[in-house]
Amino acid sequence: MISVNNTDRPVFRFPKPVLAYHTPVKALLLLAGQSKRFWPLQEKSLFPICGKTLLAIQVENLRAAGVHEIVLVGGRHNLEQAKMLCPDLRIIEQEDLSLGMQGALLSALPSAGKEAVMVIGGNDVVEPQAYNALRAAAAKKGTDGVLLAKRVTTYFPGGYLKLTGERIETIVEKPGAGKEPSDLVTIVAHVHNDPAELLAELQKAKPTGDDGYEQALAALFQTKTYRAVPYEGPWLPVKYPWHLLPLLQHELQKIQKPVIHPTAQIHPTAVIEGTVMLEEGVRVFAHATIVGPCFIGKRSIVANNALVRGSSIGPDCVVGYSTEIKSSILASHVWTHMTYIGDSVIGSNVSFGGGSLTGNLRLDEGEISSVVGEEKVLTGLTKFGCVIGNDCRLGIHSTLNPGIKIGQGTFVSSGVLVDRDIPEQSYVSMKGGEMTIRENRSAAPVPEARKEFKRGI
Repeated sequence: MISVNNTDRPVFRFPKPVLAYHTPVKALLLLAGQSKRFWPLQEKSLFPICGKTLLAIQVENLRAAGVHEIVLVGGRHNLEQAKMLCPDLRIIEQEDLSLGMQGALLSALPSAGKEAVMVIGGNDVVEPQAYNALRAAAAKKGTDGVLLAKRVTTYFPGGYLKLTGERIETIVEKPGAGKEPSDLVTIVAHVHNDPAELLAELQKAKPTGDDGYEQALAALFQTKTYRAVPYEGPWLPVKYPWHLLPLLQHELQKIQKPVIHPTAQIHPTAVIEGTVMLEEGVRVFAHATIVGPCFIGKRSIVANNALVRGSSIGPDCVVGYSTEIKSSILASHVWTHMTYIGDSVIGSNVSFGGGSLTGNLRLDEGEISSVVGEEKVLTGLTKFGCVIGNDCRLGIHSTLNPGIKIGQGTFVSSGVLVDRDIPEQSYVSMKGGEMTIRENRSAAPVPEARKEFKRGI
């Protein structure tokens, strides 16, 4: 059965805050990173997923934990968008982006006051109970600060805590498998009870890159009592674009029941199964199937014989005739026709020609890798399709190998097998059985140009 809810807002589940004494804190949510490893997408904190953004998810989780004073620390490249999304939050511009977290805190701490600060990385999603546990631990007598730490059972290339009891001695970065000083990897969710002491150490640090904050922490560990707060719950770091795929499944599980907006139109022969959310103006055509958990954004169309399952479809998309979208994220204004998109992340204003396909599984079913810069990075996924930037066009019968990334503004001609990453603003075609890449001299039409065409569907 489909239940109807007359509100535009999704129905989400959050854990109840722990009823215990907590240190009052001001959260400093650090967003100024330039998301270079997130290519071909932009601004990881602002990418849409299930009608929200990574920023909105973090703010919701902080508020669910009783942290209501939240300051966003951003850069010139994302401040305006952050203001639009969070008009009720104070926003500070990071003056020197090259200094990483040190630069963010040097900009934010002078006006933070004397109240304890919770430093939150803009890349990590944890449950509200993690913030509750930090505040409770920071309130213990004799504690100067606390660091959230994920307990791991296999090697993770992060910063491991070296401890004496609960007290932190140091952080060992990427020690290598078998050399870990503990089974606790630090997450950037740290409480500092005395912001002035943190600021003083940051001002003294002489970074060799962007490690100024780590230097300040090392100095504080020598003279102050910082404790580890082990965390057993879900931790979803978002560093590379494919990290949005596990985050998608995490967010979809928060949809408690089917929610169909009153203005949504569903053909009598369409099938809506499970926890599916259809927002305002969604249209589902004859013999289409949507299998939850699933989110379909405002004014999007799921056309005849289409199948959408385990996915987030943003606003103003057209999931065209006989298309299948599986475990994927479509941002907005994405059009398809007889297309298969599996385990993929697609930006805005992207069009797939008829018969275009994404491969999402290696022949040997092994782990899929992706090239980042000059390094081949293992994704941790055996099913991973593609990542496509904004304003791209794929011609009919184009196909993509697993793990492919396509830069924004790129056109892929018909019949092309894309077997490697494509730079931005490229035109890709086949010549003599080989893929060729040249500069794209055309530009994708703006989404508004298709409004009249969409009205006729």
